Amino acid sequence: MWKVLIPVVIGLTVVVWLFRREFSVKVWDSIHFDVHVIVCILLAWLCMAGRDFGLTWRFRSLTDRELTWWQAIKVNFMCEFTSAVTPSAVGGSSLGMIFLHHEGIALGRATTLMMTTLFLDELFFVVSCPIIVAIVPYDELFGFSHTKFEIGLRWVFWIVYAVLFAWTLILFLGIILKPEGVRKALIWLFGWKLLRRWQPAVISLGDSMVATAKSLRTRSWKWWGEVFGATALTWTSRYLVVNALFLGFVPAANQLVVFARQFVVWVVLMVSPTPGGSGVSEWLFTEYYGDMLGNASVALIIALFWRIITYYVYLIVGVFLAPSMLSGRTARPVVADLEIAIDSTTADSDIKNKQDDRTAAEK
Repeated sequence: MWKVLIPVVIGLTVVVWLFRREFSVKVWDSIHFDVHVIVCILLAWLCMAGRDFGLTWRFRSLTDRELTWWQAIKVNFMCEFTSAVTPSAVGGSSLGMIFLHHEGIALGRATTLMMTTLFLDELFFVVSCPIIVAIVPYDELFGFSHTKFEIGLRWVFWIVYAVLFAWTLILFLGIILKPEGVRKALIWLFGWKLLRRWQPAVISLGDSMVATAKSLRTRSWKWWGEVFGATALTWTSRYLVVNALFLGFVPAANQLVVFARQFVVWVVLMVSPTPGGSGVSEWLFTEYYGDMLGNASVALIIALFWRIITYYVYLIVGVFLAPSMLSGRTARPVVADLEIAIDSTTADSDIKNKQDDRTAAEK
């Protein structure tokens, strides 16, 4: 529970600091929660529901419909919960293989599936960001001011994007084109003295890439279209939450620019050191969108609704789901489960042999 409270405390501390610095009672009084505003807030919730549907649909597609809709929803919420309580730079969704295993997917296969989701997410960012930059005027993304914040944001975005592009290329080569070659290259690279301490983890990564490649090479174009379509729906729906809120509080804002800036926000948040980007998200949102609102108080109010819908709700749901999802089979050491998953074929063969011996003895 204390790990859940850490991001909450960080986020609320930054919010209180922002309120003390930026908030104006007059601005709050000027906001009327009429039918239009309420409908737009409900629309923001609907967009977030679209995001959850997209991820649930993707888990169903990846497992060839072995997961029921309810099981896929639970895996989705638990992935978001662990992402919310771990630093964004680390990523909590990697624990998805544990949650998939809890729902009956063999751990070895679950690892392969999560490697696939990682590749799909990174591919979406790598493909979409250049399109957004080409469509939206560059000054609307980075040139709207010449402050240190805007210059720093631009540098962070392009550095993170470059790393993201390189990582996606490695994943593409590793799980699509040359898995064995990439595995050997990584093991050789991390055999150097300075990098040797990470070699065991890299060997595990290489093994996962090879296993994932064997699974993906048999997939049809229709399957790829479905899982990538679900990925695009997931991220697009998440971004449209902010559009819905702007439509309610600042209807005159340029909706295309609002949408495009979400790409920048989420790329930058990938390197956030705080759990779930707490604190950093609220500050970044108010600073980045402030020029479109003309008032920091309105930006802070929208940021609060944004974080409640896209972040805090998963903390609450996760607290109730975690006890059941982290009990039973998944309470055992992961290494033991991995050994069972890897040796499942041998184990099945041994069981069959013993049954045959027992039958022969009875005869």
